[in-house]
Amino acid sequence: MAPMKQYIGLTGNHPGDSWVTIGSFDGVHRGHQQLITSMVAEAHKAKANAVVLTFFPHPVVILRNISDPIYLSTVEERVEMLDALGVDAVITLEFTRELAGLTGAEFMQRLMKTVKLRALWVGPGFALGKGRGGDIEFLHHYGQSYGYKVQIVDPYRENGLTVSSSIIRAALQEGEVEAAHNWLGRPYSVSGIVTHGDARGRELGFPTANISTHPQRLLPKIGVYACRVKVENDTHLAVTNIGLRPTFGDGQLLPTLETHLLDYSGDLYGKKISVEFLERLRDEKKFAGIEELIHQINTDIAHTREAVYE
Repeated sequence: MAPMKQYIGLTGNHPGDSWVTIGSFDGVHRGHQQLITSMVAEAHKAKANAVVLTFFPHPVVILRNISDPIYLSTVEERVEMLDALGVDAVITLEFTRELAGLTGAEFMQRLMKTVKLRALWVGPGFALGKGRGGDIEFLHHYGQSYGYKVQIVDPYRENGLTVSSSIIRAALQEGEVEAAHNWLGRPYSVSGIVTHGDARGRELGFPTANISTHPQRLLPKIGVYACRVKVENDTHLAVTNIGLRPTFGDGQLLPTLETHLLDYSGDLYGKKISVEFLERLRDEKKFAGIEELIHQINTDIAHTREAVYE
């Protein structure tokens, strides 16, 4: 299998005969996986390329001037997950107000100048272009004129609920990491570089890795979680805290992400690690003193060890 190709923008000569799907695909959840794996299989039967066109920043960040963290995956993580699904090429397009102002026809003309579009795979509510003018009906008619077909893929549902990036974000904001795991098809994970902290965990006998993450990466609700942490080629159970560390009264305004790896000894500073959230253990709370805090940490570790994970 040839390595997946990556392109930035609708410029240059992108893949030949192509079956394309368009979207943000944040998190590459089960709904995305259903659409993309179906497209990949059919494209390869037709000896065509399976191409994903995705956006960064997310359109809502630009259209609604959002500054809060919203991303379920970084661009790099998204590309890795799409590669794992068998995609032949990923086109990442910068979403700007100029792009948002294009009509559906103008956008499609730009797309067709860079790929030989033979099939466009979308969900039933898909629309592109200014004012969502490039809806399904438009795309069907346009395809008849320009030589591509439109394939509609039903959304992925579970218990009557349509799985989407939005409901996964909402679940994580409530600390419901197990629901997010189910809808993503894998544990929700956050990666980052280990940085120096204030060493309080080490002084208590529970050294923690402080992780610097992408500023717009969504963290689960403040609290304590049972996790798996991937360090290079190894995986360790861990107790992870997201919060403001109220016991020490730092006056911090932004949540911190720090994790205590079980049965690990070594220097993590400067390394990139990935934290997978398996189960929410409890809320963060202020303790009466150090002894009470240590007792609670030991309880959290015991609960993490006792839990059985897939």
